[in-house]
Amino acid sequence: MIRVLLAEDQGMMRGALALLLGLEEDIEVVAQVGAGDRIVPAALEARPDVALLDIELPGRSGLDAAAELRTRLPGCRVLILTTFGRPGYLRRAMEAGAAGFLVKDGPVEELAASIRRVLAGEKVIDPALAAAALSAGPNPLTPREAEALNAAADGATVADIAARLHLSESTVRNYLSSAIGKTGTRNRMEAVRAARRQGWL
Repeated sequence: MIRVLLAEDQGMMRGALALLLGLEEDIEVVAQVGAGDRIVPAALEARPDVALLDIELPGRSGLDAAAELRTRLPGCRVLILTTFGRPGYLRRAMEAGAAGFLVKDGPVEELAASIRRVLAGEKVIDPALAAAALSAGPNPLTPREAEALNAAADGATVADIAARLHLSESTVRNYLSSAIGKTGTRNRMEAVRAARRQGWL
């Protein structure tokens, strides 16, 4: 049996996925979590063969959890299953050690086959998304620029962002200005939206 951990914040979707995967003769869902900060503890307890993770989860992103799973539970293969097929997310997922990346609008048979394939050592990536990621190129934002943009997303002032990130206001202005330039936008809110569209944040 292939032991699967399922991380999905929407209860109905999580239940439906668990039910559908449970119909497969060789797949057993051994753990289900609705928050990103529950992924690693649940995986260490249940010891799944494959962790099926959403990206945008409360508590912690699936991408951050994937990176920790790579070191804490190296035998567990990670398959990202998300609504957000963004090129930047795909690139970040691969950097975090994910073995696969699928979008949720695919058929369930494809999901079961992908679970088997990643366990066999293959990489499984949505073909349209792979092509988009190649044409989009790498994330141009530095970690600090991305951090400043994230902090600006709720409309915080430069002073608020500086206090939150323990930086000077002039440093924050420089990071935001650089991020605006790299995203080709006119202001920080447009930069946040553009970076999110690409999956850079």
